[in-house]
Amino acid sequence: MLASSETNPNAYWLNSRGMWAGYTASVIFLFILVNCIPVISIPVVWTLTHGIHNIGNYIMFHYLKGTPYATMDQGETSWMTNWEQIDNGEQFTPTRNFLTAFSILLFILAGFFTIQDTTLTAINIAIMLVGVVPKLPLFHGFRLSQLLSQSSDKEQ
Repeated sequence: MLASSETNPNAYWLNSRGMWAGYTASVIFLFILVNCIPVISIPVVWTLTHGIHNIGNYIMFHYLKGTPYATMDQGETSWMTNWEQIDNGEQFTPTRNFLTAFSILLFILAGFFTIQDTTLTAINIAIMLVGVVPKLPLFHGFRLSQLLSQSSDKEQ
C-alpha cells in the first residue's frame, strides 16, 4: 500500500478531528467493560483500567517501530517508534500533551480509589511510570533493548 500524501499516515490520525473524544470514549468503554466483571472491586477495576491503558499505550506508541505504509520519507521513519513519529518528532505538541496528561489523569483517578490499599497504590505507581516515562523528551530516540545489549556486551 502506498501512502499518497506527504504526511505520515501512521501518526496523522492522532491529529484528526474527534480523536481526543474517541480516545476518551474508548477508555471509558474499557472501564465499563472491566466493571462488568462482578467479582472485581472498584479499586481493582480502576487499577486494571489504568494498567490495560498504559501497557497498551506503551506497546502501541513506544514498542512498535516503523510504518505499515510505504511512505515518501525514504525509510526515515522505519526505525522510529510511533511516539517519535507524532508531529514529526516535535516535543510538547497538543497531541503529545493530551496523551501524557491522559496517562497522568488515569493514575490520579486510580490513585483516588486505591488510596487505602498500599499494594494497589504501588502497582498504580509502577504502571504510571511505564506509561509516562517513555513519553519524556529525555527518552526521545532511547532504546531500552540497545542499552541491555550494550551492557551484555560489556560483561563478555
